[in-house]
Amino acid sequence: MNNLNSTYTSTPELSAELRGPVLWLTITREERRNAMSHGVLAAMAQAMGAAQTDRSVRAIVITGAGSKAFCAGADLQSAKAFTTDYSEPHGHLAQVLRVAKASTVPLIARVNGACMAGGMGLMSMCDMAVAASHAVFGLPEVKVGVFPAQVLSVLQHLIPRRKLAEMCLTGEPITAAQALEYNLVNYVDDDLDAKLQWLLDRLLDKSPAAIRRGLYTMKKAEAMSFEESMSFTESQIALFTLTEDAKEGQKAFQEKRKPVWAGQ
Repeated sequence: MNNLNSTYTSTPELSAELRGPVLWLTITREERRNAMSHGVLAAMAQAMGAAQTDRSVRAIVITGAGSKAFCAGADLQSAKAFTTDYSEPHGHLAQVLRVAKASTVPLIARVNGACMAGGMGLMSMCDMAVAASHAVFGLPEVKVGVFPAQVLSVLQHLIPRRKLAEMCLTGEPITAAQALEYNLVNYVDDDLDAKLQWLLDRLLDKSPAAIRRGLYTMKKAEAMSFEESMSFTESQIALFTLTEDAKEGQKAFQEKRKPVWAGQ
């Protein structure tokens, strides 16, 4: 962990590490195929939430330890794999998905291995995803008598309806190549980290203000009808132009130089 910033504290189950402007959140339960525990989810929600007000964090990478699994989903060895308190209406996974949905810091999934069940939720909540060639993806909940209910909230708009139904109803996995074909991930590469860094580099040199406000606009517009979206975005575009980054970007373009972003 970067000791210069105590905002992000690693736990025994989730490593939180600042690598320059990128916050890496790594599930460190390799012996359990990086299955989610309530501790993992609580720590992840806390770290992602804290990053929203930290202007030095430009992106968040979510991954799992080792090379075998990104996240195997809920830990079925736990007595309370899916909930700790049936009287509590907000589940831990649901809270993480809520924080991700509201995030104006780009989330990137580094899918280093098997991405199953609730792990599909963690991957799908991210804005972009890069997968290793050996990664596999699946929704095997029906094999243990449950269904990928919360996961559908973030997955249903990413993948073709018929393929989604097949994955949910049969519980059978798909390959990384199929995940790419079905638009579940952005890239698949044998050299996962090189491709991830390539993607980060293309993001980190762009306007922080445009990305922050842009993600907000994109996520809000997704749930709107066409006319609602038009009314919302036609007012938003005026606000974009008032930022320091917009003024600098246009000036740099005119002067044929690289912009120096203020992030405001």
